[in-house]
Amino acid sequence: MLPEHLRELRKWQAENDLVKRPDLSEWDLQQIQQEIDRSIRSRKLTEVQTWRDGRVHKHTGIIVSADITSQRIRLDEGWIEVTDIVSVNVLE
Repeated sequence: MLPEHLRELRKWQAENDLVKRPDLSEWDLQQIQQEIDRSIRSRKLTEVQTWRDGRVHKHTGIIVSADITSQRIRLDEGWIEVTDIVSVNVLE
């Protein structure tokens, strides 16, 4: 194959792998908030899924704190923007 064809095929494959941002209802947002609160109180291992640039990323750790003014939560590994969160599950 020609290098131009390979480049276009890779570009097409990368675009094909992108995921549309999930539409979260008010109920979904409330569930996420409740799981964040539960995780902070219980100090249990939590899986947080975020969506950014067409990809869903999984972060696992203990939620240490939530900063309301900057709308971020802090996991062991670092800060996560609340607006990027699509799912939170406390692992038991």
